[in-house]
Amino acid sequence: MAINPYFMDTQSQQHLYEDLIIESVKIYGRDTYYIPREIVSYDELLNEDIPSKFPHAYKVEMYIDDIDGFGGEGDIFTKFGVEIRDAATFVVSRRRWRQTTSRSEIVCDRPREGDLIYLPMSKSLFQIMHVEHEVPFYQLNNLPTYKMRCELFEYSGEDLDTGVPDIDGIERSYAYTYDLQLDSSGVGDGFELNENVTMTLSTGVELTGEVSAWSDSDNVLSIIHLGASDGDYHEPPTGGVVVGSIVRDSDGSGTSIYSRVLINSWSEDNKLDEREQNEIFEGFENDFLDFTESNPFGDPS
Repeated sequence: MAINPYFMDTQSQQHLYEDLIIESVKIYGRDTYYIPREIVSYDELLNEDIPSKFPHAYKVEMYIDDIDGFGGEGDIFTKFGVEIRDAATFVVSRRRWRQTTSRSEIVCDRPREGDLIYLPMSKSLFQIMHVEHEVPFYQLNNLPTYKMRCELFEYSGEDLDTGVPDIDGIERSYAYTYDLQLDSSGVGDGFELNENVTMTLSTGVELTGEVSAWSDSDNVLSIIHLGASDGDYHEPPTGGVVVGSIVRDSDGSGTSIYSRVLINSWSEDNKLDEREQNEIFEGFENDFLDFTESNPFGDPS
């Protein structure tokens, strides 16, 4: 006997089933941000893309499949410190994902491994490790959802410019930063957040970076993602000039005027000092053992 065609192959039943799933996710799910990864420089030897960019974020509701809290190995205490290895499984409607990303530059027809999901509820950023696209398995002959298994994302210098303050704040808090002490005199009225700036070395190499902070009270400009046109490592030029990319004004002839300020000095902020414990351990070991005792295994002499 053949299957019932009024259920298995009827689009109206399939659409009803998908509508019920969307409604359930809207009721029991959470608002999240889907953040697609943009490949900048793919390393074919190591099969990775370290300088990835995340320029967009799309708000979409997802259901958290872990009802007893985050999965994974949890908090691990090792001799190297504390590691948080939380994991989560997110379920999103295929139709809602397509509607959310339909007007974007995403060329893939599904969520990709390596993309990110930001959960505002816990302020956690997860990386998609695997996308299961056949669960539930062909009920009513259609596949209405994506199930994404994710792990907590470890930030390592990626460029986050999504326009969502909480997400972009991760970049400004943990990216390697150069603090430039600028001269009090210069052209223009300062710099803006996320503005691209350039510096030219005496050899002609051009350095580019992104403004993460600007303090006009003490003329300190903070720059992240500093790179050079020749691909090598270079330090900001003391005595050089930093030039902004946003037009500040124009002269009588219509020429655009950009901020141009002299660099007096600079310093580095690796964002690790707050978590370093080497000095604490070094001071602790001095009092841990008493090396003044001449006979530790017998009566004091």
